[in-house]
Amino acid sequence: MLLASDRLLQPLWDFLLFRHYTLVSSPFFPVLLAFSCYFIFSVPFAILDVLGERAPLFEYKIQKQRRPTVGMMLRTLGTAVYNHLVFVLPAVLITNVVMPAPPLPAVAPTVWELISGALGVLLIFDTQYFFWHLVHHKNPHLYRWVHAIHHDYISPFSWSTQHLSAVELMTVGFWSNIDPSLLKCHPLTIWTLSVFSIWMSVEDHIGYDLPYSPGAMAHDIHHQKPSSNFAPFFSHWDRLFGTAVTVKPSKKIDKEK
Repeated sequence: MLLASDRLLQPLWDFLLFRHYTLVSSPFFPVLLAFSCYFIFSVPFAILDVLGERAPLFEYKIQKQRRPTVGMMLRTLGTAVYNHLVFVLPAVLITNVVMPAPPLPAVAPTVWELISGALGVLLIFDTQYFFWHLVHHKNPHLYRWVHAIHHDYISPFSWSTQHLSAVELMTVGFWSNIDPSLLKCHPLTIWTLSVFSIWMSVEDHIGYDLPYSPGAMAHDIHHQKPSSNFAPFFSHWDRLFGTAVTVKPSKKIDKEK
């Protein structure tokens, strides 16, 4: 049996508990963490979009002919802020009253527990969202009333990551909370996963096919060709269902011409 002193993550966990307990024990901390990450991760790419052709990374821009305006950025950021104020924060408050969160544990997770737990949650969420996403594209009524707002822009940009209907945001939020609970993940695992998944979501929407970028091109293709690339993190479900597309549609059209 491992002792607290044997765990590599224990110093970090002790620092959070002893120095920032009031913050990390708040029921609103996960929301603050997620929204802060969304904002911080989006800002650098918003600057690149404003600079346009003057940006040092413009050569990696996927749809160079389409650039988001400041108005588009403000609209999508406004949607995210509105949804959090009107739907997310009240939901957290009600949940905390009905089912208060248990006290934070004194012992940190092992590195293996953190990695395996996070990977398990990602695989579960990837499955849930793939089928939800697929159904909402196949059913015109669900698409129109729930998911269509996310496709307001053919060329995605960082702020459009959370340009979602309240129904979609709350569904994703429900899975993001219930999946780690099902796997009995440690709070540190949950927070680490939140930062990672928010980064992946923003990266999917940046509109730049950077050398290190694992998902931006695939999701950009989805916005150009909505019948493809439904999974958020992995590609196995898209491959199994024949919806995986790896070639940018515009390039394919150019070659055919």
